[in-house]
Amino acid sequence: MTTRPLSHIRVLDFGQYLAGPLVGMMLADMGAEVIRIDPPGGPRLKEPATDMLSRGKTALTLDLKTPEGLERARALIARADVVIENFRPGVMERLGLGPDALSAINPRIVSLSLPGFASTDPALADLPAWEAVIAARTGQFTDMGLNRRLMGINPSFTPLTLASAYGASFGAMAVQFALHARDENGGEHIEVPLASALLEGLVYNCEQIEDYPERYKSPREVELDRRAAEGLPMNLSFPELEEFLDPFYRTYTCADGRGFYVVAGSVKTHPRRVLETLGLKDLADESPDFDAYLDTADWPDEWSLRNYPVGDRDRERVSSAMKAAFLTKPAQEWEALFGAAKAPATAQRFSREWLADPHALASGLVVEVDDPRHGRMRQMGNVAWLADDAGALDKRAGPRPDSAPVDAILAEPPRAGAVGGGSEGWLNGLKVLDLTNVIAGPTIGSTLARYGAKVTSVQPVEPSVDPWNTVVFGLHAHRGKDSILLNLRADDGQETLRRLIAQTDVITMNGTDEQRDALGLDADSLAAINPRLILVQLDAFGGPARGPKSDHLGYDDLAQAATGVMVRFGGGMDTPEEHAHFGTIDVLTGYCACVALGAALLRLDETGKGGIARAALAGAGNLIQAQLMYDFDGRAPFDEPAGREAMGWGPFYHCYKAADGWMFFAAPTERQDALRGVTDLADLADLSEVALPQALSDRFATRPAAHWADALAGTSATVMPLGSLHDTRDAVLQPESAGDADLTRGTFSVIRHDQHPMGRWCDLVAPNAVRPANAAITVPGPMPKYGADTRRILAGLGFSEDHIAAMINSGAASEAWSAKYLPE
Repeated sequence: MTTRPLSHIRVLDFGQYLAGPLVGMMLADMGAEVIRIDPPGGPRLKEPATDMLSRGKTALTLDLKTPEGLERARALIARADVVIENFRPGVMERLGLGPDALSAINPRIVSLSLPGFASTDPALADLPAWEAVIAARTGQFTDMGLNRRLMGINPSFTPLTLASAYGASFGAMAVQFALHARDENGGEHIEVPLASALLEGLVYNCEQIEDYPERYKSPREVELDRRAAEGLPMNLSFPELEEFLDPFYRTYTCADGRGFYVVAGSVKTHPRRVLETLGLKDLADESPDFDAYLDTADWPDEWSLRNYPVGDRDRERVSSAMKAAFLTKPAQEWEALFGAAKAPATAQRFSREWLADPHALASGLVVEVDDPRHGRMRQMGNVAWLADDAGALDKRAGPRPDSAPVDAILAEPPRAGAVGGGSEGWLNGLKVLDLTNVIAGPTIGSTLARYGAKVTSVQPVEPSVDPWNTVVFGLHAHRGKDSILLNLRADDGQETLRRLIAQTDVITMNGTDEQRDALGLDADSLAAINPRLILVQLDAFGGPARGPKSDHLGYDDLAQAATGVMVRFGGGMDTPEEHAHFGTIDVLTGYCACVALGAALLRLDETGKGGIARAALAGAGNLIQAQLMYDFDGRAPFDEPAGREAMGWGPFYHCYKAADGWMFFAAPTERQDALRGVTDLADLADLSEVALPQALSDRFATRPAAHWADALAGTSATVMPLGSLHDTRDAVLQPESAGDADLTRGTFSVIRHDQHPMGRWCDLVAPNAVRPANAAITVPGPMPKYGADTRRILAGLGFSEDHIAAMINSGAASEAWSAKYLPE
């Protein structure tokens, strides 16, 4: 009997370090039987994080270089559903366990490979792809956010493992979608290069729009442009940056000295809620407030309360009033008041504080596990779950060595079943109704579209979010969808929604439980409509259980603030900074929601039961810090690299300046032995780690990066010149007008959409992180102008032409928010 969403799925996890084990943990967290396959000597990552990543798994030691170990592995593969590995390309083939060998053993096996760089990339495939090497090549350490650029700080190191987080999420969703399509398509081999996943996750930081209107630039972007045009240095101090921070997008100091972060621009009602909660209603009443979708030539004033950012004339006045108000109460009191008022904001926290936070623990965003090594251990909770899965909170500690029930498994017959030969998208025929907005929610639908899902986006007749969010970010997040505008307060709007739901398999929404229930999308209502219907819901602070902040509103940066990302990145409570990149957590949360949908589809296949699949921004905030997100009595200090001056994690994992520019040196396992093997570095091997950083810095500066890379070739150490996201984008641009994009050519792929309905070209990262051997991946079509498909969709639902015209005339439906695709 299936008791948990994935309890009928068996996974062999050959993964090491982070990305592979993370996929195994995600699947185990939803009930899969996961066997961790250890090499002799145990897992390579000798840190407490490995115990967390191994929760819910059993373990087996196999020496795959011996005939006995290889034969036992093959026998287990014959009785498994999934194989996970994250070695360099070619390693599994040399062991006799490559994709063809796996398929010969078990034609229904779904295998997942998570290399650092694509196997089709001759320049990068064979490099030692340590996390920071991937980040360095892709551009993660360069131009790390508007603050750093204005301060002239470049590069900046961060310990956050974004590539593994994005790659693991893509891997977990892809495995489940392939299992869902297995009867039609048969077994599958999937490659997810972590660098490809990283560039997709940072898509909004290398998106480029032709003739980008000035109105969408923040004050910091305007200042960057000014300084560049006038040849001025980028040398602002942190206090000087305050002049350029929007009042509704910044940290304030409270009466207790703690920072309190407000992210409330762009959404129609949020700035007013913030001001009223602070006792500044008069300021809200006197602020200009008009339609954000007018062209600037038609604006009655220089800025609007519902449109980011606040204008130059009033920015300092609004900020000063808010600063004074925040100083009257401590952060905890403000957090409760803002939560009750549905005004998005949160107190800044250190990660260690988050791991002990009452809401995090009550909601299951953080769980407590009795670990045999560490005692009572607090760990990051699920990043994806089903709402009615009670087992999501019941965690089993990481396994003892060789605890897997191998004899019982080998007594079973090999896996059998249909072996289809199809090659269509895994989600072909799946109908998705998208009720989401901004970035995280829409990312679900645009991600599903690449796998063949048919997605229809429903937005309100009167937009509630400004065009910076809906159009600029929507260019990527709403790709591959049809668009209809409805007034859900009107009877005809409600009737249209009912008809849409009646022909839908999956509904997506971003909102709290309170908002979900108000829409009539609670579990009981869904089951009454259609017991097979699946709702995919994400929010800011929801978890597998209810907590005191479950209905608080929030955005990407608020999850960063709450979980400790901003304080670490900025270097302390006095200098918190958003972690560099637009959408860091938003995009990842959308991917995590797809992971949850995968489990819901597999449970539906097995039981016929739909339900609610969940993810949360705060859960994704945990995921980008996965290697750090645990605590217990006696834990080593939280002393990972932090702040603006961070350049690495010790001398063997560090940014250095070569003769021709910055590079990253990675020798985390070879350490001194890596130096001894290089003639130009051997004399430094015996220096103390206090003296070594400066000595290495001086020595590396004498030769170009390519010299050092050649000297380390063939070892597990390497040097990687620091790329930038923009350079990575520009090097691989493929014009849409040139024909179908090649999604498997090398590691990175970006498409210049030069036939876009916006009337401007735009550059968007191609959907190339997930590379199945058999199933089709589709480049989603362009985001339509909002409402462009309203008439066609209504007609398809059975409304007559006269009825459709009446709906549009009455405001029950609409065909546009503005005259232009992108208001100027």
